[in-house]
Amino acid sequence: MIKTYLKTLWRMFEKHVTRFLSIIFMVLVSVGFVSGIGTCTDKIGYSLSDYYKSQNASDLIVRSNTQDPLDTDKMHELFGDDCEYNYGFQLDVQTGEKRSVRLYFLDFENWTVNVPDIIEGAKSDAPNKIYAERADKVIAGKAVGDKLNLADYLGGIIPPMFLNMLDLNVEVAAIVQSPLTFSVDGEPSDYNEIDEIPETTDATKDMDVLEQIFYIPATLVKNMLPHNALYVAIGDRGKFSCFSSSYNSFINDKCEAISDDSIKIITLKENFSFNSLSAYRDKVEGIGYILMVAFLLVTALVVLSTMTRLIDEERPQIACLKTLGYSPAGIISKYLLFALMATGIGGGGAYFVGLGLAYLLYSVFNYSFDMPPMSGNVAVVFYIIIFTLIVLATLVATAIAGYKMTNEHPANLLRPKPPKAGKKVILERIPLIWNRLSFKYKSTMRNVLRYKSRFFMTVIAVAFSTALVLAGLALLDLCVVQKLGSAALIGISLVIVVFAGLLTAVVIYTLTNINISERNREIATLMVLGYYDREVTGYIYREVFINSAIGIVFGYPVSLLLISLVFKTMSMGALSGISWFVWLIAPAIVMLFTGIVTLLLRRKIVKVNMNESLKAIE
Repeated sequence: MIKTYLKTLWRMFEKHVTRFLSIIFMVLVSVGFVSGIGTCTDKIGYSLSDYYKSQNASDLIVRSNTQDPLDTDKMHELFGDDCEYNYGFQLDVQTGEKRSVRLYFLDFENWTVNVPDIIEGAKSDAPNKIYAERADKVIAGKAVGDKLNLADYLGGIIPPMFLNMLDLNVEVAAIVQSPLTFSVDGEPSDYNEIDEIPETTDATKDMDVLEQIFYIPATLVKNMLPHNALYVAIGDRGKFSCFSSSYNSFINDKCEAISDDSIKIITLKENFSFNSLSAYRDKVEGIGYILMVAFLLVTALVVLSTMTRLIDEERPQIACLKTLGYSPAGIISKYLLFALMATGIGGGGAYFVGLGLAYLLYSVFNYSFDMPPMSGNVAVVFYIIIFTLIVLATLVATAIAGYKMTNEHPANLLRPKPPKAGKKVILERIPLIWNRLSFKYKSTMRNVLRYKSRFFMTVIAVAFSTALVLAGLALLDLCVVQKLGSAALIGISLVIVVFAGLLTAVVIYTLTNINISERNREIATLMVLGYYDREVTGYIYREVFINSAIGIVFGYPVSLLLISLVFKTMSMGALSGISWFVWLIAPAIVMLFTGIVTLLLRRKIVKVNMNESLKAIE
């Protein structure tokens, strides 16, 4: 009995190897794409958190809003003794570009929070040495050895009566990159000018006030500059991940507990580089969740159609197994194993496809950010979600179809399945159109509309595939034509278009291949009647292109919903702003893949064995 079961199982794999491969590729494309998007966003989150901890980035920057210097004791009281503190000074120097160059006055030997990386030059303890921010896409920056007179830039910060008392000629010792400025667009200025400085007529008192407000950095022995910032790194960082809900709650609680108008607090959320990368990550993650639903729906529909029609073709084999005493559960298990193996192989390969895609997308983000090293943390949330859902959908659909079939009497299963009753299709009720169609197109339209469940399955699958292509193109148009996105989003858009196109090709190939397999007798009859190869293939191809065209038409309203959701998730873009040619390129791509599929299946059509097909029982 077991031997018979294994033989039937092996023959099923041999007979339906193409369908087996189709399920594998469907799962490979869908799970691979969604898990790739999800893995990338998770990796960004982990990497950003690792970078935040390894670089000891400040959680808070505290600035004084008044002429009074920051009170160290008060800061400890506000934030706790377990925090790490560094006082420092930075100056944003306007260069005529879109924003300012940032200059740092640092004591590298005693600096522990936000320690910059030296890109060029070297640290120096010599007097009058400063460190300049690296150049980026926006500013040209400074060079090592450049000499500056800070009096040219401190007019709005230090009163003119004091500028003459200070020697503010400095030289750039090195070019550095702060852990807080890894966006290639740089960091906008957050400098907080001192609102007021008391005016007195006593020069000695003036200097005393100045010394209270300004301090003397180790690298500027005789020069007094603003003691304008306190960098705070919270204690016990091991329990927090950057921008996690627990982290955000902790920081918010600290900020809300401080009701002091004399200071200004800048959190990591207000840092351009950290916040923009985190925001991009959230947007891409949101896009991933939206597209996951679309990919899952298309995959589930096609796999459902594949397994339902496979079981339907296996009616005689199921009847034989029932007569041999196999239970319905035992018979169904054969098809469940077939489906599970196909989805398992596809899902296993999809993990590596997703991982490779995640590395690709992560590298694409380097066009917008100097990305931190990719975290080694395992990121499988998206992969597990979509793979589990696809496996469950496949097994449930297979079990339902198998249960329905095994409940029939063996005698009924051994009889040829009654052909579907012929009746007028909807176009026949429209004489204006029907009477103008040639015989071959009338025959094609009857075949297209005769099996409504198959027709709707194909149309829905192609509609969602078209919508996915349109969503990718709309996102690409938003970035390239409307120039509202970044290089990272351009990369995401291209990936969406490619994988949506691949999904379309696999969908059309799978459904068309099943259609051909079920109509071998019909195709053989046409060959016996003397139809040429091009006429036989045209008989099938017309149906394929008509189904695809109808699917594209229904794909437009689906795409409107999908694109709206994507734009809403990104908080930018509008349907009205999409270029007109996008709506034409998408159907062209779908039809291109349809044409490629028909060429791939031509050999299968013209090589149908007429003798075997005509002897088969239908």
